[in-house]
Amino acid sequence: MIMKPLRGLYNWTMAKASHPHAVWWLALFSFVESSFFPIPPHPLLGLMCLAEPKKAVKFALVCTLASVAGALLGYAIGWGLYDTVGVWLIGALGLTEAFPIAACHLREYDFEAILIAGATPVPFKLLTITAGFIGMNLVTFVLASLFARALIFMTVGILFRVFGAPIKRVIDEYLGTVTTIFVLLVVGGVIALTQLGGSEGEDGGPCAQATEVVPAA
Repeated sequence: MIMKPLRGLYNWTMAKASHPHAVWWLALFSFVESSFFPIPPHPLLGLMCLAEPKKAVKFALVCTLASVAGALLGYAIGWGLYDTVGVWLIGALGLTEAFPIAACHLREYDFEAILIAGATPVPFKLLTITAGFIGMNLVTFVLASLFARALIFMTVGILFRVFGAPIKRVIDEYLGTVTTIFVLLVVGGVIALTQLGGSEGEDGGPCAQATEVVPAA
């Protein structure tokens, strides 16, 4: 039942993948996903790479740079607009409970927290807004975001560039399954982050039972 709309979206995206403006759409989605847009750019990147494997590394680079630029917007929201825009965004995205835990981990682990979260299914926007809210060092934030986003997007680009045709056949046959797994990973990432504070509580970890957070002084 889910296959028909997914197939339609897949075919439509594939048709647009070779359009002159496709790269701009990829850049836009990558930019807004880092701060407020709920849909990650990974599926669009993958489909564009499928359509033109020889340009996969270029697409991945666009995705990486646009995502880091968008991360700065997320940082700005957390830094200067949290009481208005930030609170609403965090709530609308269902990340209210995860926010204090994310803030705690950012304060404790700094660069490593952004690097790990940015290269995993944990919503990157949660970390960008939180980083601005706690006043994380901007240079550290940008470098960590660049490393994290490059790790995930450039890996995709290189894999499609090298194994484009075989990967395309797998996606064509198992599109529904692949998409479902990706969605489950994103949801699982949020749940894991939310539960992490509770599990650390048993060991007295630094983020044990984090339930509130204060902005940078």
